[in-house]
Amino acid sequence: MDFLTVFFVLPTISSYSTRANVIFFYMTWTTLVLSHTALRIELFGTLLVRLIFYLFPSIVFFILDIAAPGTSASFKERGESGLPTGSKRTKPSLKELKIAGWSLANLLLGIAVQMTIEAFLIKTPKLRPAVQMALSVPMPWTITKQLFWGFLLREILSYTIHRFIIHSKIPVFSLVAQFHRAWHHALRAPFPLTAHYDHPLVYLLSTFIPMYIPILFFRYHMITFLVYMVIISIEETFAFSGYYVLPSFLLNWVARRTELHLAHGGKTHFGRWGVIDLLVGTGWYGSDSVAGWGDDSRGAESSRGKSGLGRGRK
Repeated sequence: MDFLTVFFVLPTISSYSTRANVIFFYMTWTTLVLSHTALRIELFGTLLVRLIFYLFPSIVFFILDIAAPGTSASFKERGESGLPTGSKRTKPSLKELKIAGWSLANLLLGIAVQMTIEAFLIKTPKLRPAVQMALSVPMPWTITKQLFWGFLLREILSYTIHRFIIHSKIPVFSLVAQFHRAWHHALRAPFPLTAHYDHPLVYLLSTFIPMYIPILFFRYHMITFLVYMVIISIEETFAFSGYYVLPSFLLNWVARRTELHLAHGGKTHFGRWGVIDLLVGTGWYGSDSVAGWGDDSRGAESSRGKSGLGRGRK
């Protein structure tokens, strides 16, 4: 969307309020582009998106789980065992705070790696930045198309890396698989702030690379990039919240798959959205297979038999 589109074409196909909003946005965007470097906009845009759509709501959920465990457990897919401490009567320990701290550290690590690569691309002649900065603004259908292909590539990368490297039995990947089992699969259940909890090396392989490669491959416009990051941040917030009451069916689907990946010991549900899992048969369900996951709750869960996945649903 360029200057001619905004001021000459748009008035003929939209209402006055729409024209005013678009013109205001375009003028604000132009001012932003002309007054700041692309690297600074990308850095602060990424930090702001992560803060608003992931970090802040995840911290709120985490505090709610600790401050009001009884209320929170009633909305958990795993009920009481889905709390960070695993019980309403157990007070949070250094372990839960350590998990939250590592999650935040990995998030900052990913942003640091992203900005290092971007700075290298910008300063190296004949190389294009991963995130494109321009006065022109992409049209909604262009953004939608690019996001579709970007998330499809992310799904393919997530599935491939997660299944064939992170959970590989090949000796060359044994150390990575060991790190992943000792860190992420030591969790009783997903709870707020665990979306980025893993060994740093595993985190870069399983989370950062699938997220960043589509940006690098498709050379997103800055606005498309920010929308992409907003969607990912919302997905991570709710998928690892542990709650079964979520804003949409799609988020509920992703959250359910996250629960089942841990429940099955990392043998199923390798992708983020489950597209490839369904195609190749690694996205199966079954209440019997879910019962008894986690060392603390193995006996309690097994005794419930087929009564359902979460105590919060009783």
